[in-house]
Amino acid sequence: MAGLRDTWAGEHSFRSWVWANVVSAIAAFLLPLTGGERALILSLGVMVLALELINTAIERTVDRISMDHDDLGRQAKDAGSAGVATAAIATGVAWVVILVG
Repeated sequence: MAGLRDTWAGEHSFRSWVWANVVSAIAAFLLPLTGGERALILSLGVMVLALELINTAIERTVDRISMDHDDLGRQAKDAGSAGVATAAIATGVAWVVILVG
């Protein structure tokens, strides 16, 4: 739980994703969705949070190793961020498919 607490305290992006997930979860329960649709939306939201935690771990590890600008370190950080973005896009696609059909 320390990882959650530390990430909440130190990462604005994590807090932003938490609040986005709160809004998404409220919408998922207010709209007439099936149980499967609701489960998909909630699970994808949790996946975004999990990937943001992993991305934070990558960023902190790279920074711990060296604060110098290194191409491999940049690539690692960029890949972590891309993972979060991909999960967020998947969540958006799921919402569009559910709402539009």
